Amino acid sequence: MRSAIPGTGAWCAGLALAATVALPAAAQDQATYARNLSSACFTCHGTDGRSVGGVPPALAGRDKGELLEMMKGFKAGTRPATLMHQQSKGYTDQQLEAIAGYFAGTTKGPAAPAPAARVNY
Repeated sequence: MRSAIPGTGAWCAGLALAATVALPAAAQDQATYARNLSSACFTCHGTDGRSVGGVPPALAGRDKGELLEMMKGFKAGTRPATLMHQQSKGYTDQQLEAIAGYFAGTTKGPAAPAPAARVNY
C-alpha cells in the first residue's frame, strides 16, 4: 500500500536506519558510563577490578547480584568496612548497579604488571 503523503516511505526508512545505528552507540555509551563510574574502584581493587595479590579482594568476574548486595550493604552501613562506607554513599543505587554490572562483565585474571618507568635524561 502506498502512502498518501509523498516522501513518507523514505522518511520512515531513514528513521528505522537511524534507530539501528543509534542502538549500538547507546549501548557503548552505557558501557563507557559504567567503566567511568568503576574507575574510582581501580585505585584499591586494581585496574578492571584485578587486585594485586587479592588484597583488597578482586572484583573482576564476580557475580553482579553479589557485588550489588555488598555495595548496598556498605552504603547502608550494615556491612563492615573501613573505607567502603564513605565510597558507596557517593553513588545512587542505579550507579551501584552499573558498577556491579561492569565488574561482573570483566574477565577474572591476574593484575597486569606496572609499566616500566621511562627515564629521559
